[in-house]
Amino acid sequence: MDAAAAPTIDALRPRRKRKGPLRFKPVLPGSLFRDVMEPRPLGGRFRAVRRIIFVALWTLVSVPVQAVLVALPGRANHRFARTYLRVLCYLIGLRVQVVGVPPEGGAVLYAANHTSWLDILVLGAVLDARFVSKGEIANWPIVGWCSRLGGSVFVSRTRGRTGDEARAMRARLEGGESLVLFPEGTSNDGTRVLAFRSSFLSVADAAHAVQPVSLVYDRLGGLPACRRDRPLFAWYGDMDLASHFWRLMRRPGARATILLHAPIDPADYRNRKALTAAVADVVAEGASSLRQNRPPRPLAVGPDGVLAPVAQVAVAD
Repeated sequence: MDAAAAPTIDALRPRRKRKGPLRFKPVLPGSLFRDVMEPRPLGGRFRAVRRIIFVALWTLVSVPVQAVLVALPGRANHRFARTYLRVLCYLIGLRVQVVGVPPEGGAVLYAANHTSWLDILVLGAVLDARFVSKGEIANWPIVGWCSRLGGSVFVSRTRGRTGDEARAMRARLEGGESLVLFPEGTSNDGTRVLAFRSSFLSVADAAHAVQPVSLVYDRLGGLPACRRDRPLFAWYGDMDLASHFWRLMRRPGARATILLHAPIDPADYRNRKALTAAVADVVAEGASSLRQNRPPRPLAVGPDGVLAPVAQVAVAD
């Protein structure tokens, strides 16, 4: 017996009607878990989880070692701190390229532009120097403890303590320790360099030299980073540290380029405002060149204030 074929219009009609649209509710509440449950490539989530696990294990191993080295005489704790940060950059998929060389002999005051908390990892992995950080970081969990073990100098925004903090920074420089500071006073979106504050360079006369440093995150996934990619690295305003860290860990490998410009002798300038203006011009010009994906070239300030590229450049990864 032959079966009768149903009309085409009847075959296209749904057999039953739904009372409402399908709604899926995440099993785990919270914005971070919703970010995990969003329909995104699984590779990014696995990459982030893997990196976070290795970072946690490396930190758990390194913190007790650094605590012991701090209690011992010598500079072993300084060398291990750089090793810890260098491995940390590798674990989070961040390659560091250094163009230029630091000055030799005496304490150096490094003045760099500030984009993100990543700046501390990148610069700390390369420079033998302690950081000048804002006082709030000292009270942060884990981060504050690691900063103290790294010998950071904490400064506050209270006018009554400015003199004591300046004397502490001066004592570090006179004792032969180099310092890294961010004269902008805050981080930004990574597309510019904010105006430098001359108060940060009030102790420059105690240093052997002041070296301007330009730092830009110029590669993402092996390709040149563009303006659209800057917010991925930048951490500023009221951004949440945990969510920013998670978004960054999900991305493929990146690269940060450091330009170590020619050192400046503070004695060549009549006051700290003139010194600050010269340092700011060098840092801003170098960062602008890196953002435009030009060949990295450190700059030097001529006697007439004109910026010129350094003849011989050392490049290291």
